[in-house]
Amino acid sequence: MAGPTPHPTSHRSRWYTNVNNFHPHQPAFKHRWGAKLLGATMWFWIMYRAKQDGPVLLGLRHPWDGHHGDDHGHGHGGEEHH
Repeated sequence: MAGPTPHPTSHRSRWYTNVNNFHPHQPAFKHRWGAKLLGATMWFWIMYRAKQDGPVLLGLRHPWDGHHGDDHGHGHGGEEHH
């Protein structure tokens, strides 16, 4: 077997396994919900930054190429940008 055999009367849970008479409390609903919220926020932020910085990290675009689509009138019609 791959570990200690649980006692026949030990309680089995979705979040933990009783080992050596260690019985932690189950996490509260607010803690589970908060962990999911923070985890989702982390992954949304990682995907957002990958969208923004991914081409530079993969070598598909140079960081000094600037932002395409921002028309500030540089060099067009004698207007100067201050």
